[in-house]
Amino acid sequence: MVFDPLYFLFVGPAMLLAMWAQWKVKSSYAHAAKIGGRSGMTGAQAAARLMQVNGIGGIGIEAIAGKLTDHYDPRRKVIALSEGVYGGQSLAALGIAAHECGHAIQDHSGYAPLVIRNGIVPLAAVGGNLSMLLMLAGFVIGGAGSVLGGWLIWVGIGLFSLTVIFQLVNLPVEFNASSRAKAQLVQAGIIASDELPEVRRVLSAAAMTYVAATLTAVLTLAYFLLRAQSRSGR
Repeated sequence: MVFDPLYFLFVGPAMLLAMWAQWKVKSSYAHAAKIGGRSGMTGAQAAARLMQVNGIGGIGIEAIAGKLTDHYDPRRKVIALSEGVYGGQSLAALGIAAHECGHAIQDHSGYAPLVIRNGIVPLAAVGGNLSMLLMLAGFVIGGAGSVLGGWLIWVGIGLFSLTVIFQLVNLPVEFNASSRAKAQLVQAGIIASDELPEVRRVLSAAAMTYVAATLTAVLTLAYFLLRAQSRSGR
């Protein structure tokens, strides 16, 4: 469990995809951040406009520290935008702000995958941390071939499965938010149709990070299952 070449054989391709996706996000964002939207609106103004045209009230729009730290908090009903997005007038800022608005619209309309994702979040957070400890303890004790070791390993795998389920449910949530963002930016007159390709590049690159995270989780689970099975067969 400390170092296993088989793990990197399983998860290595997903890790490479994740690194490429992160690079693509940063490069796409950096390029689009240099292109000002012709509407002259900031990310915060665009978010307020999208909430207005969708008839959604009671949503806060706040600036937060950091870069690409943007998110929607369904508990507080707040669209949190990083400083560069909140006050930025670039196509990158407008695209990211609209994406987070997409989550607020999902929340308002009761979008089923988002409801499921929000319900899984606390379980996945606890399960993700606890699962590794249980599996490590199980392998140290004696692996799946021993009663206690096997019990710990399979409980750990079960808990880690919650992380995989979260990632799988998260994919349609993120893709749908980006789809809403691209359509509504043009419909609301925040960007022109010829500005959309640049926004699309930023949001598509961000989507690949979620694909990479999901693939990593699925392949990691497959690795744990294989290791548990091989220990059981000893």
